[in-house]
Amino acid sequence: MDPQPTTTATPEMTVTLPSGIEVCHQAFGDPSDETVLLMMGLSGAMNWWDDGLCARFADAGFHVVRYDQRDTGRSTWVESDAGLSDLLRAVVGLGGRPPYRLADLAQDALDLLDALDVEAAHLVGISMGGMVAQTAALADPAKVRSLTSIMSTTGRRTVGWVDPRLLPRLLQAPSRTEEDYVAASVAFQRLIASPGYADSSERLAARARQTWARGVNPRAGLHHMLAVLDQPDRTDALADLDVPALVVHGMDDRMVHPSGGRATARAIPGAALLSLPGMGHDLPPEVHPRLVAAVGALAATG
Repeated sequence: MDPQPTTTATPEMTVTLPSGIEVCHQAFGDPSDETVLLMMGLSGAMNWWDDGLCARFADAGFHVVRYDQRDTGRSTWVESDAGLSDLLRAVVGLGGRPPYRLADLAQDALDLLDALDVEAAHLVGISMGGMVAQTAALADPAKVRSLTSIMSTTGRRTVGWVDPRLLPRLLQAPSRTEEDYVAASVAFQRLIASPGYADSSERLAARARQTWARGVNPRAGLHHMLAVLDQPDRTDALADLDVPALVVHGMDDRMVHPSGGRATARAIPGAALLSLPGMGHDLPPEVHPRLVAAVGALAATG
């Protein structure tokens, strides 16, 4: 039987970056170990990185840092006058008005490493977080020991598309109460969850309640979607990236089609592709040991 992780988290802390953005973060493990920086996706706060997964990374010999991207959790919530019309224009390729870009989110990550006195880290990003991790690696490869892009894509619109049937849920109005948020969160996450693994409704409800308690910004989804839709096609730039890379994608992903993962692996020289049957757009606990082992093997090549 696989041993259960034992490492616990430090208290949450907040740092102010040179941009003025405040970033809330939390760590697991020994700071003298090599750092894994966990980068969450669209509207996801840092607690969406499962405690057990973070502890498992730490038990494997990593110093793990997870953080709230701007507009989530206890990090800065950005004010803007962006609206649904901007999002609809961006969806059909007519441009929008993103209050910030993926490059800004990538700079947040790099500045956070500086604030923590981490010279270089293993970047592990999921979904939008994978896009941010790729962007950060391109912006400052010297700060990247390795790159793991999970259920993400290159920014090219002909790959990694979202199932059109999910769009109405993505565009629905934000929840106003905790109960509505929990119900809506669980319902949507079940639509994109891994069909090959056990039902996760109870775990998702607990995560949603914790997320609500830490703070849910009703504009996070809009701002993040505008940043994603604004992103450039990184395919050509990734061809020049010289860092150890791993691409992980579920074969049953409805949020980011598996073609996005395949395209990412093709674009990055020497990247390994781990395609997981039965996995959707989430990380079931059953996948955690395999993911930690894969990232550990990648780190050993750096």
